[in-house]
Amino acid sequence: MNTSLTRSLRSTLTLGLFAALALAPAAAEAQARGSSGPAEHANVEPVNYRPNPYETQRNWGHLPNGRTWGSVSAVNVDIDGRHIWAGDRCGSNSCATSNVDPMVKLDPYGNVVQSFGAGQIIWPHGMDVDRQGNIWVADARSATAAELAQNPAAAGKGHTVLKFSPQGRLLMTLGTGGETGDPPTHFTEPNDVLVAPDGSIFVAETHGAQFQDEPGPTSKSRITKWAPDGTYIMSFGEWGYADGQFRSPHSLAMDSQGRLFVADRGNRRIQIFDQMGNHLDTWYQFSRISGLFIDSNDVLYAIDSESDDNYNPGWRKGLRVGSARTGDVWYYVPEHFSARASGMGGVGTMGEGVTVDSQGNVIAGEVGPVQGLTRFLPRLLGR
Repeated sequence: MNTSLTRSLRSTLTLGLFAALALAPAAAEAQARGSSGPAEHANVEPVNYRPNPYETQRNWGHLPNGRTWGSVSAVNVDIDGRHIWAGDRCGSNSCATSNVDPMVKLDPYGNVVQSFGAGQIIWPHGMDVDRQGNIWVADARSATAAELAQNPAAAGKGHTVLKFSPQGRLLMTLGTGGETGDPPTHFTEPNDVLVAPDGSIFVAETHGAQFQDEPGPTSKSRITKWAPDGTYIMSFGEWGYADGQFRSPHSLAMDSQGRLFVADRGNRRIQIFDQMGNHLDTWYQFSRISGLFIDSNDVLYAIDSESDDNYNPGWRKGLRVGSARTGDVWYYVPEHFSARASGMGGVGTMGEGVTVDSQGNVIAGEVGPVQGLTRFLPRLLGR
């Protein structure tokens, strides 16, 4: 029998067993906090089966000096198309008590060739690299009381968006370190940052809103736009289920037309806007998305680290690849197995952040039971 077909059948049978075993606890937790969603979601057929032309390579990338990877959700390709930037949460899930550099640059062989950010970043969550090679980092939370007791120097950091030069020098800070609030002076749990071709800056807030079933004082769930010099321009969006509303806009991407794609994770969808915040479209076919990336050919990469029977009924975790122009889903890479599932439950593990190099290699940042980086090689795409 064909080797690829044998692997496919084995995977399908194993996943069926895992899914059956998962049914009982999922039913028991049917009313999990934040498991509500838009009514429209129920009308969408889950996209769980598409061709998979990728080979999964776990544990890609090697940290120096005996370091081990922690959680990674911030990943982005460098302007050279070859190197990869990643925000490692310092061997665990926080940098508040660490003195290592969280931001690392890896060459095509997975070797770290540059690093920076020690003592400056608490929780690297999302990132972007602009056309000048500057590195932008969304630092999504401040230090906890326990972390401050261990390291008082962590005070006054987090809830910010930081711009670094290609050499790692801090050039700009948006928000007020260590404090939550509203623009133009504050952020609340910024999830991601995107720099448009004209230098405009877009920031997505807030992280915890995906677990809320009704709005509250911490819901926020907005996009803010800033001028290249850091001047506040506008905000759009609020907590909710309707088009133009969000429950934790978790990741941002922009296509060749300049349309802003928002991974509205709590609402299990992508929303598309123009750069003035006007709603253009809503797509459910790419699942409950943690990370988004759109390449120069408008190929869309959507990575789902959380789907289960509570938070996205009927859908599997995985990487879905398709068209940012038409919304078609072409490929599906299934979750990999782990002793504990990523997200809140369900089956298997998949990364949270995603980026793609110039050779079409997909790099995922892992958060939770599997950490570090995973690379997906397009073996059957002829690249």
